[in-house]
Amino acid sequence: MKKWTSCALSSVLAFSLLAPSASFAQTNANPADHKPAVTQYPMLTKAKKPEEVGFSSEKLEKVDQLIEKEVAAGFPGAALIVIKDGKIVKNESYGYKQKFVGHTPLKKFLKMENDTLFDLASNTKMYAANFALQKLASEGKLDIHAKVQQYIPEFKDTEADVIKGKDTMRIIDVLHHTAGFKPDPQYHNPKVSKELYSQEREKTIAFINKTPLTYEPGTQNVYSDVDYMLLGAIVEKITGQKLDTYVENELYKPLNLKNTKFNPLQKGFKPKDAAATELLGNTRDGVIDFPNIRTYTLQGEVHDEKAYYSMGGVSGHAGLFSTTSDLAVLLQVMLNGGGYGKHSLFDQETINEFVAPSDMNPTYGLGWRRNGDASMEWMFSAYASDSAYGHTGWTGTVTIIDPEIDLGIVLLTNKKHSPLVNPAANSNQFFGDLFKTGSYGSVVSAVYEALESN
Repeated sequence: MKKWTSCALSSVLAFSLLAPSASFAQTNANPADHKPAVTQYPMLTKAKKPEEVGFSSEKLEKVDQLIEKEVAAGFPGAALIVIKDGKIVKNESYGYKQKFVGHTPLKKFLKMENDTLFDLASNTKMYAANFALQKLASEGKLDIHAKVQQYIPEFKDTEADVIKGKDTMRIIDVLHHTAGFKPDPQYHNPKVSKELYSQEREKTIAFINKTPLTYEPGTQNVYSDVDYMLLGAIVEKITGQKLDTYVENELYKPLNLKNTKFNPLQKGFKPKDAAATELLGNTRDGVIDFPNIRTYTLQGEVHDEKAYYSMGGVSGHAGLFSTTSDLAVLLQVMLNGGGYGKHSLFDQETINEFVAPSDMNPTYGLGWRRNGDASMEWMFSAYASDSAYGHTGWTGTVTIIDPEIDLGIVLLTNKKHSPLVNPAANSNQFFGDLFKTGSYGSVVSAVYEALESN
């Protein structure tokens, strides 16, 4: 299957030349009273029919059929939203938000709904940490080329460090996942973290500064949760606010996003409002154990162990919950060039900087994953343009933003709400992982194939 005709560099450059005031927003001024001009960015409306923005209704039904067939075969549930040209083309839910309590099936499965909250897992990195960093960068409060030490003075090399590099590490190194940290130091588990064991938020943040490097910054590209734990701490240093307070008040509240929260159960939501995840807490069906481990079915609590146990549910790498409708607005912010309605969060120049390819690995931007080469087809499909970018989350979530054709896709699943395939082998593979819906690419492909221009 052929990709959309595109050239990565020319597409990004062409897109960057379209200033929000010219292409994504309208300026309304009243000369009679000489009030300041108000920038108005496009706001999402519902398409009367998919054909209005170039989709085939008949072909879009194949997306539904794909997911519904897998739900019938045992896949837990999903929610999908597709936007194009500022219109909501599809907003559907499938299957169930809860099927089990432990390993015992419910007598009546709880149906997935369009307003069901999902644990976004690593999509938190984009919708919370990156959105915050992009806002701070556009306001001149963050210099991505500055050293980490400029914002966290205590972040430094020590004589005991085998591999040095903290003294020279830059924010951009952390954003590119080239900072030198291992993927997962498991602060919550003393058997793994040893002297860095912590289940207290402030203690954990202090321990990030002491976490040893495994390679010299800028020499390798290794995806690490520690990078975004550190970036979340930097947001807190700059703003003087806890991460959830800052993003919920400065990003989501102005956009009227009421369902995008860290720790939703502490903020008025109930477990039944959320899609359930792992059946027996963080035990992998009873195989794993560490202090204070949860053994009950998780629903409305972040699954990620470092986020829940070591960071009090609020971290730059995981912990955010949201719905497809809320996330569609955040997709549109990116497609609009940084704003929505009367609210501007950041500018197009900042977006261009954050989604530009890394020199070391074209599939990485600043945090954002890019459709940089064929290795990303599993996520972006064979059809996405070379300028498409997005992210995934371990719980079963994916974001696709394709600025070349003004398209946004969010697929949220609770694929981990299923038994392990082989718990005796200490496997991390859940039954839900075996389905096409949980692997993203097939659903994303089906959406692209529904475009009449394909």
